[in-house]
Amino acid sequence: MNKDSFTNGIKLISASGGSTNAVLHTLALAKVMNLDFDLKDFDAVQSSVPVIAKFKPSAASNINDFHLAGGVPAVLNTIKEHLNLDVPNAMGGTLGELLEANDKFINRDVIKDVNDAYLSNGCFSIIKGNLAPLGAVVKKSGVEPQMYHHKGPAVVFNSEEEVRDYLLNKTVEPGSVLVVRYEGPKGGPGMRELSIPAAMLVGMGLHTSVAMITDGRFSGATRGPCVGHITPEAWVGGPLALVQDGDIIEIDLNKNTLELHVSEAEIESRRANIKKPNRPLTGVLSAYRAGVSGAEKGAVWLYRDDCEEQ
Repeated sequence: MNKDSFTNGIKLISASGGSTNAVLHTLALAKVMNLDFDLKDFDAVQSSVPVIAKFKPSAASNINDFHLAGGVPAVLNTIKEHLNLDVPNAMGGTLGELLEANDKFINRDVIKDVNDAYLSNGCFSIIKGNLAPLGAVVKKSGVEPQMYHHKGPAVVFNSEEEVRDYLLNKTVEPGSVLVVRYEGPKGGPGMRELSIPAAMLVGMGLHTSVAMITDGRFSGATRGPCVGHITPEAWVGGPLALVQDGDIIEIDLNKNTLELHVSEAEIESRRANIKKPNRPLTGVLSAYRAGVSGAEKGAVWLYRDDCEEQ
């Protein structure tokens, strides 16, 4: 395992419309491998390949269709001009040799050619702005193009339970931006996956008119304009903690920006009134909250930046 094989893996994930969880996992792996690799580097790698495959719920094909169409070797062969083919395989030989031995039929109805790609620049959008100074993540390949740009009033929730209750029992106004905070690595604790609220939006037909943003996570099974991994998270005083109902939020996947349209003076005046939810912890969870890093660093625990090799 080295940096070249690591970046090959990210390209495979992006080309096949993988999960936003891959961002966390690869950044954490980079930390363990002692690689100088951050969210900006991840974006540069993932955006360098076309998206040639998408699966349910973002497309009609499922994972069995993927297998029958040629699977992972087929994707790797399709994007091989973007890969380092000299990296060694665990079972011996190089990636290039493996792909030569697996150069078989590919069903182009399921795994597109690079000249017929769904997207030319990766399946993710890594976005920044005054609401996400350290970055946030969107699965762009699961978003309807008309929602690449969305601007609307915030409806704020301090937990997944709150937003689920709202979706079940209240009227969601088209154009809204649902803000779900205090679900990050420290706030959750543990950065819960908000796939159920995201699926509820789709089921209600709101994924083309309502956005959801959070310091928690989503997944590869998420559709719609769902922005996750917002950093710094609300628990540590990130800008998400300062949002109020009615604030105008703008998401732009064409410009990769996430902006809160509130004056800097007003934002600063709100800092003194931040009130975290009451979520006391003991034992291991307390230690986890104290030591876990932000999502922009892979949400790793027990790996400190200032540790010296023993």
